[in-house]
Formats: sequence, C-alpha cells, structure tokens
Amino acid sequence: MERFVIIGAGAAGITAAQTLRDFRPEDVITVISTDERVHSRCMLHKYLGHERDIPGINFVAPDFFEKNNIYHIPCQTVTKIDTQAKTVYYGGEGYSVPYDKLLLATGSAYFVPPIPHFREAPNVFGFRDLSDALKIDDAFARGKRVFIVGSGLVGLDAASALCRRGGAVTIAEMAPRVMPLQTDDYAAGVYQRVFEDHGCRFLLGIGASDAAVDGEGNITEVILSDGQRVPCDFIIMAAGVRPRIQLALDSGIKAERAIEVDDHLRTSAPGVYAAGDCTGLSGVWPDAMAQGKAAAENMAGVDTVYEKPYPFKNTSNFFGVTMLSVGRLDLTEGAEVLVHRTAREYKKAVIKDGRLTGYLSLGDISNHGLYLHLIKNGIDISGKKDRIFRLTFGDFYGINEKNGEYVYTV
Repeated sequence: MERFVIIGAGAAGITAAQTLRDFRPEDVITVISTDERVHSRCMLHKYLGHERDIPGINFVAPDFFEKNNIYHIPCQTVTKIDTQAKTVYYGGEGYSVPYDKLLLATGSAYFVPPIPHFREAPNVFGFRDLSDALKIDDAFARGKRVFIVGSGLVGLDAASALCRRGGAVTIAEMAPRVMPLQTDDYAAGVYQRVFEDHGCRFLLGIGASDAAVDGEGNITEVILSDGQRVPCDFIIMAAGVRPRIQLALDSGIKAERAIEVDDHLRTSAPGVYAAGDCTGLSGVWPDAMAQGKAAAENMAGVDTVYEKPYPFKNTSNFFGVTMLSVGRLDLTEGAEVLVHRTAREYKKAVIKDGRLTGYLSLGDISNHGLYLHLIKNGIDISGKKDRIFRLTFGDFYGINEKNGEYVYTV
C-alpha cells in the first residue's frame, strides 16, 4: 500500500486526488490545503458579487473527500518537506505526514510591487483565493471606494463583481488599453465602454507611485505617477501573479521562476511531482486540471507524457460580452491581418506564412476549439483564408491516399 500526499486543493490538486483514487482504490491519499473549503478560483467573482454563496463555488460534491476515502487536512500551511525522509511537515512543523509519492499543487500568489506603503498596508488585497475574497467582502462592507491595480482578467473579475454591488471602482492600467494581453484596440474599447456604463473609471497608461496612509497604516489615497490623487477605502492588486515556489526552494527542490518539472511532471526530488500554476506552464484552469491528472497517473505508475499547453488562450464574459482570444495578436510584422466586423460581432485573424498565429472573436466564441487547434499545431490554412471566420472541422476532411478513407487532414 502506497501513501500519496497532495499539497493544495485547487484544480490540479483535486483532479490529482480523484485520479489517484480511480487508479489506486486501496491506497492512502492525503490532501493538505491552506483554505478551509474547496473552491473554484474562476468563480470567486460570483461569490464577491453575492451571486453565489461559498458552497456555490465548490467544484466538487460536498462529500467528495468522504466518498473517495481521502484524508483532507484543511486550514494548514506546509512548512517543510524532508525529501530524504519523505515526510511533509505542517502546523509550524508540529505535525507531519509521511509519503511515498508527493504532489506539489501550491498554485500562485498575487504580487505587490515596491510602491511606498503598498506592501505594509492592511487594506491591500489580492484576488486569488477564497481567503482574499472574504477579506475584500469585509472591506467593502466598510467602504465602497475601490482602487484596482491592473485590468487583466483578475482585475476585471473583481471590478465586475463590485460594480454590481454599487462600488465606486477605479482601475489603473500601465498599458494603453484594458486587458492588454488578450485584446486589440477595438475589443478593448468595447470592454472599456461596457465597464464604464456600469460605473467603472479607467486610468490607462499610468501607474501608482506613492500613497497616503492614515494612523493605522491603511492607504487612503493612491498617488499616481502624474501627481493625481485617488481617494480609496481599499486596494486590490491584480497586476501580476507569481508561482508559489518558496516551499520547493526551502526543501531543495529545483525552482527558479517556477517549480521545474520534466515531461512527466516530475521535479528534481525523487518521488515528488508538481502540477498547476506553481509549474508556470499555464495559468488556465483546464490546463491545471490536465496537469493534475497527468501527474497523478504517473504517480500511480501509469506512464503519461504531458504535452505542454499552448500558453496564449483565454475566454471571458463580462456583462454579457463574450470574447475568445487565442495566440499572439501583437505579432503582426510580416503578417496578414483579416478583420470581420458587424453590429453584433467582431473577429480578427493574424496569418503568417500561411498559418494562423492569432485569433480573436468578440460576441461569438463558438467553434473556438478549432482555432486553438490550428494555431497550436501550425496547420497550413493558406487555401482557406477567404473563409477564415467560417471554418469548421469539416473544412479539414480529406481522402486518405493509401486506403481511400474519409479522414481529418489536420
């Protein structure tokens, strides 16, 4: 009988736990998590907006651990891993769990830049975990003026939730447009207008340089780089995240910007694997689940090679405006850029050397799997450019020259 320990109860950790139980029905599985409850990071804005309660953002059944005979140790932080003795310590090293195979699914954390007072102020929050959402919810009950740093998906998630509740939300973004990694100027303009219609204020191409604080160290005004002063009751940092690697580093497991893994998601320590945001391979929920599944299969003895995901893909839906963004929209030098725009939808394709390198669809994101497939695999579409926005998998059927079968040619 083997002992499996998983650190983290997010998408990667929970998927790994379920996969291990499927393959190893009799072995011991333990999950250690800092949060009390399992929750979907993608649904945090639903809780913050009071559209769902805490049980409503759980992505597994309430009896998941009991039903699968998995030990769950909640509200505990792992402080040390002894990779020689194969032991995990938690609770100030007062408690320990031995393992035969270990999975690090520690996720990522928000980053606070070295702006005066920002790192010390008690009213500066991230928006990555349920604990963050609970703190923001408490702060919002005392003051409705919100300053958000960053207009990416995390920042807009928080903004949309608090706007729905009547917050006075200001969003500062260093780039000249909102969602700079996922949009172009037109799509960004659509999202900016819909947020402004719901009460948001944007400060683009500008950042915070200082802050004014009260007697308790809370930030009461954000001072911008051009001298503007923006009053606020609290701040949400949404301008960047970092993989949680400190535990790995402290335990002698190789990591730099992220925990290093091979194509089987093994770390540098024998019997230790990693999956999810902490690997730096992707920050997308389905990819974290896929990594958790692959890592667990390898831990269970099923040889599984994990193919690295395509890094640039996102879907979003704010105030009923949906968008798909795949690939690199900014790599247009030497490329052909095709645009389709009507009153109801906007589509953009970037084609280079006969291959799709970027695709954006605003308003209609159906058939998105095909466009991701075309970009990820570098498939030649030079003969199909005239109908690039109407493609289906059916366009890639053909006759197999050897046996005459009707098959996909992609």
